[in-house]
Amino acid sequence: MPRAALRSTAAEPGGLLASPVRNLVVGVCFMLVVVVLATAGYWLAGWSIGDAFYMVIMTIYTVGYGEVHPVDTPLLRGITISTIVFGCTGMIFLTGALVQFITLNQLNQIFGLRRMNTQIDKLDRHVIVCGFGRIGVALARDLRAGGTRFVIIEQNETNAAQARHLGYLCLQGDATDAAVLEEAGVLRARTLATVLPNDATNVFITLRARGLNPNLEIIARGELPGTEAMLLQAGANKVVLPTHIGAERIAELIMYPAAASFIHGSSRMRDFEQVLHSLGLELELIEAAADSKIVGQTIEAVERQADGALFVVQVNRPGGEAIANPDGETVIQPGDGVVIVGRGAKARALGGLFGS
Repeated sequence: MPRAALRSTAAEPGGLLASPVRNLVVGVCFMLVVVVLATAGYWLAGWSIGDAFYMVIMTIYTVGYGEVHPVDTPLLRGITISTIVFGCTGMIFLTGALVQFITLNQLNQIFGLRRMNTQIDKLDRHVIVCGFGRIGVALARDLRAGGTRFVIIEQNETNAAQARHLGYLCLQGDATDAAVLEEAGVLRARTLATVLPNDATNVFITLRARGLNPNLEIIARGELPGTEAMLLQAGANKVVLPTHIGAERIAELIMYPAAASFIHGSSRMRDFEQVLHSLGLELELIEAAADSKIVGQTIEAVERQADGALFVVQVNRPGGEAIANPDGETVIQPGDGVVIVGRGAKARALGGLFGS
């Protein structure tokens, strides 16, 4: 039979390989019916339920220990012959369905992994995501939505299976292993994001990845503030502290609820932020602390010191007054909420200007 015909037969709803699970269910149901009917037949012929069931099981599995009671009447012989024919036939079908189920699952797993490895080998200038926990799941979803090609490295078997179920390319392995990173294409990748909840592991992954690819952009997650310096020293280009970001967001909502809702609340503003992000810009609301270097300075002076890294679009006074499109001569006061648009390198300028 031609290969095309074989594939067609397997793909048809009633084909030979249509549904191993369905074949298993059918086989089990058929055997249950045979056992119940045969047991009932021996019981109606005068045997006890225990003897009848024992006789049926021995006959179906062709053990052949001997007859429980003499089979010397046409009724008993008819029941026994029917049990042999239908029971043995059903067991053959059930065994075949079980072998089919196991074999096809193994083949699908093998060929699925091979196909996935082939797709990973074809990736170039892609992103590697180390970890498929809470942050990894959200990151993968956003990368897919943005059309970015990426591969996930996850050590936990359950999480790796979940990633593959969602249609992501995923390698199950330890991201601190150089062989696993190379298998994920670290030598061809443009960015690696290590988002594991363990700071020490993120530091080690950063060291390993930087040693393998000096030109790789590495974005690392940190839990403790003191880990940021370690990650940067290990070779990370950028460090993200989710706890710190969450605290800043809560502080914004507490101190400047109106402005914070305006910046982050509406879907229109979120779309606007995505457009800014695509241009390498970010919209932020930052508090001018009492001991901040920008307190007492004009907006013009602050923007001049930032050297083009940011510009101020709004100033929110602690009393609730919001100054949109402020004049360059506006003086920043302690406790002001300063809404800025900054470039990708704005963090460097913010550290010197807004820091204490």
